[in-house]
Amino acid sequence: MTRLTFSLRREWRNHTGNQGIDPLRVLKPTTLQEVVQIVRDAERDGCTVRAVGSGHSWSDVALTRGFVLLPTELAVALELEEDLLDAERAHREPLVRVQAGMRIRELNAHLDSRGLALRNMGGYDGQTVAGVISTSTHGSGLRFGPITDDVRSLDIVGSGGALYRIEPADGITDPVVFADRRPEWTLLQDDVTFNAARVGMGCLGVIYSATLAVREKFYLREVRTMSTWDEVRAQLAGGALLSDNSHCEIYFNPYQVDGAHHCLITTRNEVAPDQYERDPHRSRHFIAELLSRLPVTPWGMNLVQGLWPSSSPSLIDRALKALADRDYTNVSYRVFNIGTANDLPAYSAEIGVPVDDRGLHIQAVEKIFEVAARHRKLGHAYQSSPISLRFVQASDALMSMMYGRDTMMIELIMLTHTEGGFELLADYEEAFYALGGRPHWGQVNSLTGSDGLITSMYPRFDDWLAVHRQLNASGVFDSPFSKRVGISASRFVS
Repeated sequence: MTRLTFSLRREWRNHTGNQGIDPLRVLKPTTLQEVVQIVRDAERDGCTVRAVGSGHSWSDVALTRGFVLLPTELAVALELEEDLLDAERAHREPLVRVQAGMRIRELNAHLDSRGLALRNMGGYDGQTVAGVISTSTHGSGLRFGPITDDVRSLDIVGSGGALYRIEPADGITDPVVFADRRPEWTLLQDDVTFNAARVGMGCLGVIYSATLAVREKFYLREVRTMSTWDEVRAQLAGGALLSDNSHCEIYFNPYQVDGAHHCLITTRNEVAPDQYERDPHRSRHFIAELLSRLPVTPWGMNLVQGLWPSSSPSLIDRALKALADRDYTNVSYRVFNIGTANDLPAYSAEIGVPVDDRGLHIQAVEKIFEVAARHRKLGHAYQSSPISLRFVQASDALMSMMYGRDTMMIELIMLTHTEGGFELLADYEEAFYALGGRPHWGQVNSLTGSDGLITSMYPRFDDWLAVHRQLNASGVFDSPFSKRVGISASRFVS
């Protein structure tokens, strides 16, 4: 048996430091068998296991008091194991198989070297593959679901150290060949199990590897233009802004400046390789990117906002105008990544509301104006950063924020030292719940299991729980998060 090394009682914190815990052990497995050993050791000792990614969740989703599993040594591309696959099903689209600890930036580099690319991605590339899958992380564009919708197969270590390959009913693996050559594994080819496992928030086991559908390498042209909410509202109501662009996102100021709520519209559309070769704008605004890189910038932003919070409306407007740019053309993953803005010290909540004929997504923006104005008046608390709107196609993943409906994701970003910031986020969140809102699992949220709230949000929650009871039969993957939101069953020591 492999002898694992570990750190005892070493504090673990996320990248912004707003979440932390002192687990019993911090372990870095290097093989699948070491992951199995960790799960079995934890069960033997009555402990829990939590696989964490790169620590980019602002919620408590990654915390555990038991064994923290760091996947940094499980971060390489794997062979597809063509001999185990159904030849017809596995060749419908390009596929790549990678270990779950690989970060998106390494995955992008691997794909680019092979002339391939992710179909879509979020604005940051530092998360792990398992992290973006498990929390339904997403990009923007109603033609694309969250990244988890590109998953075709998952290899998971469940309770007892059991090994599972989980796929949809028409999965890519040949069940007869797999049973013969992998007798120690269980192949589950079932739509309900697969749709549950894709967004498991770490509660269904440790993801060892994922097989993803990808596409050929492509290029995007990004255009950022200033507008006002009145103009954007009309375009959203008419539908053209979202239907005419492959990718669209909107940043806006929740406060009026000079009589208007100013907005920054970002569109991204595919261009041919020769258009990329001809376009001279292959980087974003030089000055804005340079200022974001300076160590003094985040310190100065927090200082100004902390000393003079009432300056926030004008500062947000200036930030929007600084981000506006004529155009930017590059390979897809460089355009999807929003750049050095990711380095600014911040935290955020993100809530998804339906995009449909009722106009709930438009109502949600105007609810933001009301909440921001109330906190400004009563508590002198200010939104300290632009708010973003991103649009995502409906997903079949049972616990995805986009399950069963096209969704507008509202990201409410706060500088780290914003006074009253968490109170403001909680008030936004409550307001969105009345409009069918669902919080992002990896971002700040106050969702609890009380009053059947999670059941009201997710109509297939009972189906997801049935899979949870199978893969987490011993409770080894329970956590403070799973108890808070009402996922974990009560377990009493006799």
